[in-house]
Amino acid sequence: MHYRSSDMILLVGEGDFSFAVCLANAFGCAPNLFATSLDSRDEVILNYSRGMENLKRLEKLGCTVLHEVNAFLMSQDPLLRLKLFDRIVFNFPHAGFPLGFRTEHDKVQIKHHRKVVRGFLSSAHDMLTTNGEVHVTHKTAYPFNRWKIEKLAKKVGLCLVEEVEFYRCDYPGYVNKRGDGFKVDQSFPVGRCSTFKFRKPILVNI
Repeated sequence: MHYRSSDMILLVGEGDFSFAVCLANAFGCAPNLFATSLDSRDEVILNYSRGMENLKRLEKLGCTVLHEVNAFLMSQDPLLRLKLFDRIVFNFPHAGFPLGFRTEHDKVQIKHHRKVVRGFLSSAHDMLTTNGEVHVTHKTAYPFNRWKIEKLAKKVGLCLVEEVEFYRCDYPGYVNKRGDGFKVDQSFPVGRCSTFKFRKPILVNI
């Protein structure tokens, strides 16, 4: 696990909030944990079989839960804009299928995915502490490697610290969700995937 309870942590794009619950349970209490979703609270409860249970657990452990937070605009969110974070995390970002059904190989679909990730990284850049990191967990096999996560980060002023293999078993209780369409509450195979860790370049005074 890459996270400590003493860190200010922002989770972005949560589905059923099971990743947030995993961290909160590991910490024992979670006053420094902020978990956000694009969905409203009602949508989380309606779409995910464990949505209500997970939200109640997070509230009990002191986690701040925010709904209807757009990854593009989160640095301007009235409840977040004055805060800085040590870790900002987005697991398996995905644009959904705004133009109807397309495959993950489709060039237009990949363009939409890249737009989402770049918007998130740009917003996260402005919300980091001096030594803060942005973590993006992402599939690394084709066609997902065509998203070129590292290049997107570089364009917004972030550099790669390290890439580490991601194993879901390291996060007990976490279930990645599709988060879109009629299979919203279903998991999906992650295959080969990594957590890419980015930070602002270190400026050295000469």
